[in-house]
Amino acid sequence: MAEKRIGIFAGSFNPIHAGHITLALKAIDVASLDMVYLMPERLPRHKSKLEHFGHRSAMISRAIRPHSKLALLELPERRFDVAKTLTSLERRFVGDQLVLLMGSDVVLGLKDWPGISKLLSRCELIIGMRDTEQKSQVVDALTSLPVKFKFQLIDSHASGVSSSSIRQALARSTTTAGLLPSIADYARSEWLYVSIPTGEQ
Repeated sequence: MAEKRIGIFAGSFNPIHAGHITLALKAIDVASLDMVYLMPERLPRHKSKLEHFGHRSAMISRAIRPHSKLALLELPERRFDVAKTLTSLERRFVGDQLVLLMGSDVVLGLKDWPGISKLLSRCELIIGMRDTEQKSQVVDALTSLPVKFKFQLIDSHASGVSSSSIRQALARSTTTAGLLPSIADYARSEWLYVSIPTGEQ
């Protein structure tokens, strides 16, 4: 069987928005991916006040429904790390090339990830550029990592969209850039994001 190119897009997806979908679809095109799996994390580090994992997964399922090359992937571990998560993915996608999708804001912290050399020796990266980082800054961060690996930068059509702006809009019963109609309908029907904690960004 020919090797497939499998995109893995991990995150909290609290909630998923047009920026996530745009990055996944563009990655399929520019990196010749067979599929992209959106993989929500149950208990992400440095995140609080998350909606329940079941709701976040349900919103992903609704958002990707029109796109045949996007799928939901739920792993059992509560928190992702290189040792466990990479092993789980390699068992699931035996013989396939894994391509990790992430936002440019994540890149700046990669040097501090335990096991980053192992991860980069086995995976390619697709980086979706956000408005908050410069390309030169991102390239410098990537090329300073301890191993050589393949990466591509993608200019997003929705680079200014954020989950925090979506949450705030839902709390105020308004709309904003990047809010998908299917997510707005689901969040309102389930009473999600009805209040935003003081100081939340």
